[in-house]
Amino acid sequence: MSFAFASNLFHAIALEAHSLGKGVLAGDEIAAKLASGSGDLAARLKAVLTDPAGQRSVFASLRAFAPNIATDKTFVTAYPCDGSVIVTLTADVREVLDRQDDFEVVYEPRMRKITGGPNFFLGMQDGAEYQLNASIMRLAAQRGDVVDIVVPKARDAARRIVAAHPHEIDLPQVLTTVVPALMVREYFGVDTASVPDLVEWTTAMFWYLFADLQGDPVVESKALDYAGRCLSAIDAAIARLDANPGGPVTVLKRAAALRDAGAGGFGGAGIRNNMIGLVIGAIPTISKACVQALDVLLDHPDMLAQAQAAAARGDEKAVGAILFEALRFNPVNPVIYRRATRDCEIASGTTRACQVKKGAMVFASNLSAMFDAAVVDDPDAFRTDRPWDIYILWGYGLHRCFGDAINRAIIPALMTPLLAGAPLARADGAAGRPDAETPFPQHFTVVR
Repeated sequence: MSFAFASNLFHAIALEAHSLGKGVLAGDEIAAKLASGSGDLAARLKAVLTDPAGQRSVFASLRAFAPNIATDKTFVTAYPCDGSVIVTLTADVREVLDRQDDFEVVYEPRMRKITGGPNFFLGMQDGAEYQLNASIMRLAAQRGDVVDIVVPKARDAARRIVAAHPHEIDLPQVLTTVVPALMVREYFGVDTASVPDLVEWTTAMFWYLFADLQGDPVVESKALDYAGRCLSAIDAAIARLDANPGGPVTVLKRAAALRDAGAGGFGGAGIRNNMIGLVIGAIPTISKACVQALDVLLDHPDMLAQAQAAAARGDEKAVGAILFEALRFNPVNPVIYRRATRDCEIASGTTRACQVKKGAMVFASNLSAMFDAAVVDDPDAFRTDRPWDIYILWGYGLHRCFGDAINRAIIPALMTPLLAGAPLARADGAAGRPDAETPFPQHFTVVR
């Protein structure tokens, strides 16, 4: 979800809750910021919500005064829906994401446009086809590869890049998109596309599939153009592999071997249609997570110093704990959306029970859930000893990001070389802040 859309969504949510008398603007922090701003209430509130801290304040008030809100207003125009529901507590967020029969993913029409016809498993509801496709991809992209292949390659690439930029580095341009793009080429096996092309293609396609909730025709046109190019690159990689099946282990090579062995692998265009799903999710999200985590750390000098000390001694586990706690304060996606398949209820039997009508778009806020004091100990503190299951950084339930294990390992591996050197600081001016012109930061420069 784009930062601009997220802030606009929170703005609409906050105004709706306020109009319903739910007290969402009652928080002291929000009240102080609103009082010091200029313009009418809507303009002042929108200014507050351009900052993740403002978003967290809104959700804190929602959890206290109106944890579940249903409204007839529709905030999304890219997908058919009827009304909206906002869910903020951990238990209810997880309930929505667990109840696949009641709350469906909506990406299928766009995924079919990406492939030119077939769906791929990321856009499927649970069922035999989903389970088959996901199982094949797990055989092709094996969990042990993360330690044996992905992390060593990412670490080595990051070290080379950081060494080549000792004093100043624009993270998205030269590091945080490049390392996962190299993973797509060298581990996924799509080496028929260049790193710059992969970055550009995947960013546009991810934006279209998951972040363009207003149905921008320019976004769609670019994404579908790049989808054709990416599919051609995957087809070329498959053809080259079929002609010469030697070389290192890749996801594509394993998928082709399953096909050729008649072991229930993908048939026809199944390999390319599911591979493009992996490719799309691999680059922009990893880059954005790295950028936003470091952006948070630069506002917490004590934690940044701890991260740099851990990196200097090569402790990637400790670096990861700090980065993921930082990402809790500003996750890649602050809300996860699903559409109700029928009239139903959330949090039945509680005082916060909420009626959901068929067709409503349900916004389950993982950002809010990760600050729910009923589940998260001392949620406003920055702590690195939290159990992993309190984090909802890559989704939850059936449609948790397929690459969550890769994300958890590759992010500290590629960030440790950057953090291991001299103290980091923001570049002067706008260059030292992640740009917000697109859903995925294109520039963010730090200096030593």
